[in-house]
Amino acid sequence: MPYIQNERPIKILARQVSKIFSTTQGTFTALHDFNLEVHEGEFLCIVGPSGCGKSTFLRILAGLLAPTSGEIQILPGANPKKPLNNIVFQEYAIFPWKKVIDNVAFGLEMRGYSKKERHEIAHNWLERVGLRKFAFHYPYQLSGGMKQRVSIARALANDPEVLLMDEPLGALDAQTRNILQDELLHIWQAYRKTVVYITHGIEESVLLGDRIILMTAQPGTNKADIEVDIPRPRDLKTTSTARFAELSYQIWEALRDEVTRAMEAQR
Repeated sequence: MPYIQNERPIKILARQVSKIFSTTQGTFTALHDFNLEVHEGEFLCIVGPSGCGKSTFLRILAGLLAPTSGEIQILPGANPKKPLNNIVFQEYAIFPWKKVIDNVAFGLEMRGYSKKERHEIAHNWLERVGLRKFAFHYPYQLSGGMKQRVSIARALANDPEVLLMDEPLGALDAQTRNILQDELLHIWQAYRKTVVYITHGIEESVLLGDRIILMTAQPGTNKADIEVDIPRPRDLKTTSTARFAELSYQIWEALRDEVTRAMEAQR
């Protein structure tokens, strides 16, 4: 069945969010009156041209940046002990001096879990991402794809209300990206976390998302809101279906002018 988000309560509400940065050359507006609603358990993708403010918005959502104006709410669930959000970046944001298991368990350690509890949870998530036998390795012993799996496992082990992902697969080779896309689908379909996922990849957004928000070139604001009406569960075979191709083309047509405008602005 298609995943119908409007039957679920709103989890994230953003209203007229703007962000203006000051530089030595003056000011520039990264975001202008950006609006967003994300529903409980929804996998929402945000797609737009380079420099449109996608990552800026995610950092505001994560509390790493303050908006210049506007309002964001993340509505907490029933368990006040859960962190509101965790973020997975494109870069491998793991501690090089910690073993894999301790990287995954880091958030739990900060929240006061015993070593036994946090290692048990970390082992479970390492199993889910196919890295259990690497639990006592150091990051330098892992490939890029494996390091990113550690980052994803760490975020999920912390059991956040919302999982924020900023192009987490963007730096990986195509084959590794395909494998991790498949793993993300299986994990999300099992746990139904609320996810906000930033990507440049049109096909990736159609494969993963319930809904896709398209953004304009800088200053970034809402361009379109597209529901992905492809039934779940999905896997990489979904990419060979006619509806997948239709949606991907529809999104590209909606974005083409914005991508051109962004390129011209950089000349």
